[in-house]
Amino acid sequence: MDKLNLLVVDDEPGMRLAIERALASYQIQFPYIPGPVGFSVHLAASGEEALTIIAASPPDILLLDHKLPGLSGLDVLKRLAKEDDQMLTVMITAYASIETAITAVKLGAYDFLAKPFTPDELKASVQRTAKHLMLQRQAQRVVEEKKKLRLELISMVSHELKAPLTAVEGYLTVLENQHLGPELDAYRKIIERCLVRTRGMTKLIGDLLDITRLESGTIKRQLEMCDLQEIATGVIDSYQPVATQRHIRILTRATGPLKIKADAREIEIILNNLVSNAIKYNREGGEVTVSLEKTGQGIQIAVADTGIGMTPSESALLFTDFVRIKNRQTENITGSGLGLSIVKKIAHLYDGHVAVESQPDKGSTFTVALQEPT
Repeated sequence: MDKLNLLVVDDEPGMRLAIERALASYQIQFPYIPGPVGFSVHLAASGEEALTIIAASPPDILLLDHKLPGLSGLDVLKRLAKEDDQMLTVMITAYASIETAITAVKLGAYDFLAKPFTPDELKASVQRTAKHLMLQRQAQRVVEEKKKLRLELISMVSHELKAPLTAVEGYLTVLENQHLGPELDAYRKIIERCLVRTRGMTKLIGDLLDITRLESGTIKRQLEMCDLQEIATGVIDSYQPVATQRHIRILTRATGPLKIKADAREIEIILNNLVSNAIKYNREGGEVTVSLEKTGQGIQIAVADTGIGMTPSESALLFTDFVRIKNRQTENITGSGLGLSIVKKIAHLYDGHVAVESQPDKGSTFTVALQEPT
């Protein structure tokens, strides 16, 4: 259970103890926080004692009496106004007036509680304050997470683009200086390598655009009746030349009419990523099998390969942004690490799911189940 530190500052011992008893076992449940939130209550009898405690360990919530011997509650607030902290203050006073409330709020008080008050009134004020505090912290965490993700994204994209750009620059320098002589045939392999690198960068940019489109929700989806077999045939035809170069056969298995209400572009993205990976991580002379099946109110797409496969621990890492399996067999295979993450995000748009079954050196089968939108 999360606990907020709460400091009660009041010169009346009975008031301090009454507040401590009322809040010692008090818990609040917030819908956006797992588990209840409770309070660790600490006590101070004067403004001077409160400032000493706050300097050593600032509380989350300060219940501050206005009328205190020595430094008043407003004097304490003035001192605290100079500090940069996230503590919230509830001003308590038996001399409730608009002027006092306005002054307290100007000095940073969040809420105002007039004496005498009931335990329920105390708890209501503490609940409002705790809710505001937790929302502030939640918002701050979101901001920090966004900053972290942005930095990770920039670092990852920079890394993924720097290596191929450096390679292409090196190849172009060889061409520019004609290091291999004047004949064009001598540079054919270099040109092929440049094309591979630029295609990889183009794929990365395309994946980034796809994932941005999915997460932003700014582009309207076009849901209409689609022919799954037709989309799959188009995708397979586009990858056939790459598969032929490596002597990989692509087989298709389909059952019955396969019409589904969907965004054709999203289905194409799923198949593009799965078929591309099945070829890329396959062995020379291997097979790729694309299976399409109608399932109740949805469809199932399965793409199996006879490639390098994965261990269970490697399979568990998939479907997260920028995750690529790195080992001796994959070190020369390029990719953005976004494809399967995009597949998972699209599947969720259809209340579906993705799964993988894989064995090292035997191959992998990726399955995507989609429900037809109502």
